[in-house]
Formats: sequence, structure tokens, C-alpha cells
Amino acid sequence: MISLFMTFSDSTGERRIRSDEVATVAELVGSIPDMTEGLLFTPLEESVDHPYRDDGSGPVFALQLRFPDLFACEAAMDRDSVLASLATGAGLSGLTGLDVTHQVMLTRAFPVDVAAHPAGTRTPCSYLVHYAGPAEDMNAWNLHYLEHHPSIMRTFPDVRQIEIYTRIDWIDRLPSQRVEHMQRNKLVFDSPQALAHALGSDVIKRMRADFVQFPPFSGGNKHFPMLTRVVRSKP
Repeated sequence: MISLFMTFSDSTGERRIRSDEVATVAELVGSIPDMTEGLLFTPLEESVDHPYRDDGSGPVFALQLRFPDLFACEAAMDRDSVLASLATGAGLSGLTGLDVTHQVMLTRAFPVDVAAHPAGTRTPCSYLVHYAGPAEDMNAWNLHYLEHHPSIMRTFPDVRQIEIYTRIDWIDRLPSQRVEHMQRNKLVFDSPQALAHALGSDVIKRMRADFVQFPPFSGGNKHFPMLTRVVRSKP
């Protein structure tokens, strides 16, 4: 499966997108041909404790759109598309004038013990991570990371989804800026509090122990907790 990431950032850290604008984006995203699922990410309403708070407050808004294959994704990124409109704000004050980047990646899903959210879950929380890169040896990096880190992630209390995204080549005509992070990750929990509980567990020590074994890489990494809204494609 293919994932398109679009990230809307504000260098001042003061901008916010209103709930009615998020609803408008959800309608637009739901109309994109051949998209199978859209995930809309917004900042937490209240900060939670996690080990990487120094990474900052994160983007104003972000999208992850799933497509069944690369060709469907590329077709959705034409110059007159919904995505091209979103890249320039789509007439919404909360998005207009932000720094917008996009990247298409291969989705690698890994098993969790219990994937379903409990009944009544209202605000799932995604932990979005990216490694800008590059690594000295991308094959060595991917081999180590994919063989070791997901099995540790699976031991986080109540983690509902583990996905790792790796680079591919793609074409598009979007007006936003292309980026080529060497990797992205996403962990999903039932709530911001569930995320904070998981990241406060002893599992984080095993994550850090594996981190020091990573093959050499540059560019650092960033971690952002985000509230998550799911949009299904329209029939």
C-alpha cells in the first residue's frame, strides 16, 4: 500500500486550524478518486508528557492518504486536483500561507496484539516520527530497523497500530514542496493519555538500547503526538 503525507507547518508555532475547517478538509479528502482511507492529524488540545517534547509542538495540520498503488496516488496529485488545492490552502484561512511539504512512501504494516480501539474511543492519538536522513548505507539501515524496532514497538502497552514508511520514487504536479525523508513511523494509541502511559513504560529503554545500535545516519529524528480523524473514501 502507498501513503501520501502532506504536512502543514507554521514557523511561529501560533497558527491553528479550526474544527469547521478540519471538517471541510475531510469532505474534500473523501472525494479524492481511488483513495482508500484518509487520516487527518491535528495538534493535541493539551500537552502530554513524552520523551521527545523538545522536538516542538509539531505541524499545524497533516494528512496521510492511503492508495492501493502508486499509479492511483500519482493520478490524485495532478495540478487541478483536490490535493493541489489543499496545498495552497483550499481557501481556508487556517491552511493558507503555511509551509506545505509532501512525500509518497511505501507502507509497511506490522502486527500488534490488539488492533481494535475500545468502544467509545473518541480521540485516537498517533505518534508521528520521521528520520530525515540520509543513512550511510540505506540497505543496512532498513535491514536493521525493520528486523529489530517493530518487535520492540509491539510491546508498548495498548499500541493499536505500527507502520513504518520507506522511500520510493514518484511523480506529481503539486505546488507544495517535495521532501524525501529516509523513513517515517506511526504508532497509534487510544488517546493522548494512553500514548503518554506507553512512552513512560520500560519499553522506551529497550527502544533506546536499540537506537544506539542503528547503522550510521544523519539528519536526526522528530516525534509528534497528533489527534487523529479517519476519513473513508466516498462511494
